[in-house]
Amino acid sequence: MKTDSIFYNIFQEFPFVFFALLGISADSANQYQFTSQEIKQLAFRLDGLFLPIVPDPQLPFYIVEVQFQPDPTLYYRLFAELFIYLKQYQPPHPWQLVVIYPNRQTERESNIHFQEMLALPKITRIYIDELSASETASLPIKVLKLVIEPDNTAENFAIDLARQAETEISDSTVRENFINLLETIILYKLPQKTREEIAAMLSLSDLKKTRVYQEIFEEVQAEAEAKIQVEKQRQKVAIFRLFSRGLATEDIAKAFDLPLAEVAATIAEAQKEQAEQAEQN
Repeated sequence: MKTDSIFYNIFQEFPFVFFALLGISADSANQYQFTSQEIKQLAFRLDGLFLPIVPDPQLPFYIVEVQFQPDPTLYYRLFAELFIYLKQYQPPHPWQLVVIYPNRQTERESNIHFQEMLALPKITRIYIDELSASETASLPIKVLKLVIEPDNTAENFAIDLARQAETEISDSTVRENFINLLETIILYKLPQKTREEIAAMLSLSDLKKTRVYQEIFEEVQAEAEAKIQVEKQRQKVAIFRLFSRGLATEDIAKAFDLPLAEVAATIAEAQKEQAEQAEQN
């Protein structure tokens, strides 16, 4: 999963994180829907859009771009997409453009064409590594910091976030979604980690409610069920082989320590399968 996809997933699941970045009340997230939109007849797609869902013409809509790789053509593309979008959809809200970088070194400004435009109050550029201590103290912003955290410290950082979530997030559903988000980020950053290792790393009181735990539990159940089915098949083959060699059903039942009726049913099932195979051949 690409870094921008991680951010868009965060904004989809926790839209208040985006507004926290802008220093806007988390309640504002309730007035928006995060989505994407095609630019008709062109190979453009706006992947990050916060569109107002209330009929307030003063509310802006936000175009969000996450850029973690240097791209000299970024602003050419962004402004082209913006103005073509305005022409095609003529939205009833003012626009705001937000570009998120890991640091200033990643940005390519293209001052010749865009210096004045980038100075507009309608455009916000965020450099995650420059967020203030007060900003990064909040749990939502810390999640974004985790994405750019060095791999060698990401594990401990994720553990701290999980513990902070346990104490700060009272809603169990929101807390579960948050833990799932941490799992996704760690899987992205440390692909060599198994899900079992991540589950052990995020050993929380509500671990059994997390997606990773549930996936692992389901996998273990499926593996156990598969082993049971394999063992049953082996037992059925052995029972039918002994029966075919003339052993009495009672003796086979004693040998396998099984009820006589179960052995008889197993033999009947094996005979039926053998007959069906013979017909097919």
